[in-house]
Amino acid sequence: MNSLVATSRNFRHAARLLGLDSKLEKSLLIPFREVKVECTIPKDDGTLASYVGFRVQHDNARGPMKGGIRYHPEVDPDEVNALAQLMTWKTAVADIPYGGAKGGIGCAPGELSISELERLTRVFTQKIHDLIGSHIDVPAPDMGTNSQTMAWILDEYSKFHGYSPAVVTGKPIVLGGSLGREAATGRGVVYATEALLAEFGKSVSGLTFVIQGFGNVGSWAAQLIHEKGGKVIALGDVSGAIKNPNGIDIPALIKHRAAGGVLKDFEGVDVMDPKELLLHECDVLIPCALGGVLNRENAADVRAKYIIEAANHPSDPEADEILSKKGVVILPDIYANAGGVIVSYFEWVQNIQGFMWDEDKVNMELQKYMTKAFDNIKAMCKTHECSLRMGAFTLGVNRVARATLLRGWEA
Repeated sequence: MNSLVATSRNFRHAARLLGLDSKLEKSLLIPFREVKVECTIPKDDGTLASYVGFRVQHDNARGPMKGGIRYHPEVDPDEVNALAQLMTWKTAVADIPYGGAKGGIGCAPGELSISELERLTRVFTQKIHDLIGSHIDVPAPDMGTNSQTMAWILDEYSKFHGYSPAVVTGKPIVLGGSLGREAATGRGVVYATEALLAEFGKSVSGLTFVIQGFGNVGSWAAQLIHEKGGKVIALGDVSGAIKNPNGIDIPALIKHRAAGGVLKDFEGVDVMDPKELLLHECDVLIPCALGGVLNRENAADVRAKYIIEAANHPSDPEADEILSKKGVVILPDIYANAGGVIVSYFEWVQNIQGFMWDEDKVNMELQKYMTKAFDNIKAMCKTHECSLRMGAFTLGVNRVARATLLRGWEA
């Protein structure tokens, strides 16, 4: 199912549970602003290349809009719209004073040189600089972008508006980035997992985990799970998938990857079919890669007891229904992967105050926000007798709806 259709479907379900006025429901669904820009740059060989950039600003009722910028060949208006909408509900679930936005450029970053990526980023920033800002819309890294990309945006934006470190988050530490930001999404996933497992009298220690995706989020989640005594028995990325029923040596695997190695060449594991990864028997399955990986074709064969959605929209609504009927407990993406935007908020606060925090404070505050959000989701589940996904959606949508009405929206 199209990600925008799926996201809107979840929103409408939450709106019905909350009894929202139909006009308010429609207003909350329509994006505040959609921008599409042409980005033409000279390539290193002297030829010109044109790319299309997008920025969708979904809602600003609760504060400046917030969301990543991704560089990927499949970036399109529907995907960016869906992710912008998800950010609106996610920031509300986390109870941080932001709305939602998302952006991206349709390109293959791996095929561009560093200088080409810099030129592309600067041209994109030139086209949208008057639509972003520390109290308007605050971008962050996403798929295909990183702290270097944010540094270029900061520099280009500052040429027009003066030095403005709070205009982006996920920056290098020396330019005002926050300690703990790199690990934040993966760490938040683990805090969320601990909160869920505690409801069932369990902990990370001694349980088995399967992780799909071994990029920033997956590798940090795996490392922290390993440190807490959990066994990562299978994981995979674009290069392949591996397994070991006794647990994979995560610290050694991270060193192997840092040295340029790929998963299938790692010692002490068996190579497995990547298609079997999501179906591998385990206690906890954590999808950390692309959306839509759990669908009606494979959901019935999933053998995990718990699913933690570290990726955006990894489960189609059809898969959701199948898995719920099987008794699988799903922790939804708009809560489970909120650690990144929470620590982005901390970074923004530090930039505005001009006072930086140590990493222990960042991690302590992150755990506090993740735990409180889970308790609030549980309360909504009890009120509306619904799943964790609808508990999260009703929590987020209700907060945005209340802010909208309090600011003076008229039906």
